[in-house]
Amino acid sequence: MAANVSPKQEAPNQLRRNAVGVAHIVFFVVAAAAPLTAVVGVTPAAFAYGNGPGVPGTFLLVGLLYLLFSVGFTAMSKFINSAGGFYPYITAGLGRPAGVAGALIALATYNAIDIAVYGLFGFFANDIIKSQGGPDIAWWVYAFGLGIAVYFCGTRNIAFSGKVLGFCMIAEIAILLLLAVAILADGGGPESIHAAPFGPQAIFAKGCGVALVFVVSSFIGIEATVIFGEEARDPRRAIPRATYIAVSLIAVFYAFSTWAIALHYGPSNIQAEANAHIATIYISAVRELLGTALALIMNGLLLTSIFACALSFHNTINRYFFAIGREGLIWSGLARTNGLHGAPHVAGAVQTVLAMGITAIFAITGQDPYAVVVAWMGTFASLGILVIQVIVSIAAIAFFRKDRRGLGISHRVIAPGLSALGLGGCLVLMAANLAVVSGSDSLFVDCFPAMLAAIGAAGFGFAVWTRSRRPAVYANLGRAFE
Repeated sequence: MAANVSPKQEAPNQLRRNAVGVAHIVFFVVAAAAPLTAVVGVTPAAFAYGNGPGVPGTFLLVGLLYLLFSVGFTAMSKFINSAGGFYPYITAGLGRPAGVAGALIALATYNAIDIAVYGLFGFFANDIIKSQGGPDIAWWVYAFGLGIAVYFCGTRNIAFSGKVLGFCMIAEIAILLLLAVAILADGGGPESIHAAPFGPQAIFAKGCGVALVFVVSSFIGIEATVIFGEEARDPRRAIPRATYIAVSLIAVFYAFSTWAIALHYGPSNIQAEANAHIATIYISAVRELLGTALALIMNGLLLTSIFACALSFHNTINRYFFAIGREGLIWSGLARTNGLHGAPHVAGAVQTVLAMGITAIFAITGQDPYAVVVAWMGTFASLGILVIQVIVSIAAIAFFRKDRRGLGISHRVIAPGLSALGLGGCLVLMAANLAVVSGSDSLFVDCFPAMLAAIGAAGFGFAVWTRSRRPAVYANLGRAFE
């Protein structure tokens, strides 16, 4: 009789190798972008406060910008295979102090996203259940329930999360595609079917800068491809492919979905319609064209979309904690993985406690889950991710300046240089429109740029302190990823 064979045990400080392919990684990235959440929750604001019918074309424009960003980013990925996300990329290009500064900004950014997602889930779960005659339960109860579910999914191997995210993503994309097809089959609305929303006159109309702010925020998470480099099969090919596919899919799908809804109400009327009914323009269209039952299904899929988003960012944050724990910057226990699944379960527990703790503070102080938790944390995260992306673009130029590594000037200088300029422009626009993006003129929100600068300075200073007080740890920074 054959002996029982137990599942392969991973080393205690090692992620599971060869666990995910291109499809899994794309699922993670697109799930982090949360198609249904972004389309239903973000694009109405872009229509209302931005360039109105030019939003679909703006998605394609920003998609091209992120493809430029991906050129230098993925070129570096062939030489840096890491679970540390942006951290090792900045370290390799700009040095260890800059890398640690970037790691702290990234951790603050992703944790802010996670908290925003918990608030969003609590808000919509309570609203949907009440609308169906259910009890009025405090939003934070749903938020804590989401946190527990996400934590347990995160302790499984990364392929399991990839499958969960894949099913969620396919379902939410399917209903948005169904709505778009129904709109086109209905003749495209009062102004028929035409491509005017993709023209330069529509894209660069008044409000283009504000629309860019909202559209850019819809691409948060595209950098997650490299975070799974240690767990990917053939990472040198998988990471670039997954990045280009994910960016292209997000840009084209969002452009198509927003084009369809603009046609449904009429491009000349979509801005006024979004201003009047900013929370319901998609649900109302589904109810009108597909029926009440599918509108209810769309509400349910909105919750699964938010869950998928939370799980994706949970896995991303875990791997940041894992990376800096493995390098000895903070508690090394964060680098422990469970033997069966190779998942960073200690980092997952710490991240969950941290996010739930801050969520509890918002709940205890009676803050509105949407107007404060979602809006403020989402604004902080959007600002932070742009800061990091600009730094990474500059790091790519610096990295290949030392050694061209057989690459042409377009990959080494032109693409990352253009992305740094473009993303830098978006960063300036966002900083200048914080009140519009957050829906608040709070002094606390106004301080977000200064907070990010302070976090980066603290990381830089900590690295310098480590160099003088813990030289062995400092010398190892970045080497775990070489």
